[in-house]
Amino acid sequence: MFCGSCMHDNTLARALLELGCEVSLIPTYTPIRVDEPNVSQRQVLLGGINIALDVRWPLWQRLPRGFTHWFDAPWLINLATRLGVSPDAAKLGQLTIATLEGDAGPERNEVDEFARFVRDLRPDVVCYSNALLVGTLRRLRRDFPGPVYCLLQGDDLFLESLVEPYQSQARELLRAQAGGFTGFLVHSEYYREFMADYLQISPNRFRVVPLGIDVAGHDGQPREQPRDPATVGYFARICPEKGVQQLLAAFRILHQRRPQTQLRVGGYLAARDAAWFKGVLRDAADLGPAFRYIGSPPDHAAKVQFLKSLDLFSVPTVYREPKGLYVLEALANGVPVVQPRHGAFPELIAATQGGVLVNPQDPPDLARGLEELLDNPTRRFELARSGHRNVFALYDQRTMARATLAALHP
Repeated sequence: MFCGSCMHDNTLARALLELGCEVSLIPTYTPIRVDEPNVSQRQVLLGGINIALDVRWPLWQRLPRGFTHWFDAPWLINLATRLGVSPDAAKLGQLTIATLEGDAGPERNEVDEFARFVRDLRPDVVCYSNALLVGTLRRLRRDFPGPVYCLLQGDDLFLESLVEPYQSQARELLRAQAGGFTGFLVHSEYYREFMADYLQISPNRFRVVPLGIDVAGHDGQPREQPRDPATVGYFARICPEKGVQQLLAAFRILHQRRPQTQLRVGGYLAARDAAWFKGVLRDAADLGPAFRYIGSPPDHAAKVQFLKSLDLFSVPTVYREPKGLYVLEALANGVPVVQPRHGAFPELIAATQGGVLVNPQDPPDLARGLEELLDNPTRRFELARSGHRNVFALYDQRTMARATLAALHP
């Protein structure tokens, strides 16, 4: 799995380095995995194995750190994740509460190490990549008096998937501590308003910075005419909340009217969703070669090659997406998008002029949006061209880095 938030943070760190900043990208819980050059530090802080053992076996907290430190080795953490350690938020309630408790909970040794590590870097500013790290903030403040910001990238989606009573407990712990941040960064006006209400913090403490991708790695170009047969594509994690089933239902309608049209789906499939997706594939068997799951491309070049093979792109999320990196990647390769009218998508479409909006969770309307663009090649090309141009102008990595610097040093 190439993590979208990890990819964003790594791209931002690379761009800041290119601007002459000194940057330390510190992995927490697990090493990061990206499909571009990785600039993160090798050392993992708050290592996931030790955190889990602290919670499950209280005696583990008393072992010498010289012994437990070996369990933070990146290769061992990666092995544990491959062997099936569940990332399912619904099963991680107890671990989440312990993480949010910080130095007041079972993870106090790891939190202390985290604070000392950051202090020794002598940074001008610290930026947390998600609010779930807030449990370390109280301890960090004892050693670091400077500004500490938090970049919000979908934290509520994880918290809302926890089962009770962990969901309510986690939300209360987060709200009680989030005021300790100097400020917050988000990628859309929608998410600023939503998270201000969710955290019960004034919207004035939030700054909207543009999302960004390394556009140099995307060389697709807008095409005046769709291929024959035309291909609709999806590229994101394969899960119910990303809406692949919504797109498949819309494609059935479109396929009845345009039998030659194809649907190609790509993305990482977690063990959690394997049984569900097996049912999706079984139900789609009657579509034959018109529908195909291509798996998860192994690297950046393969991902770009897949995007370049498409004529239209859609990830019709059921949830309200706060970012939408995949929209930028599609547009950067000259592929216009059809997205639901919620979350950050209206802002992305308005800024890029690279697609159309349809009603959320409405397969007939999604089919209509796709068909209208396939029936009107001139309109499709205009959207592809403007979207391509505006992503390179407004959503490249340097624009994101400069805006982030301005937000961190107002």
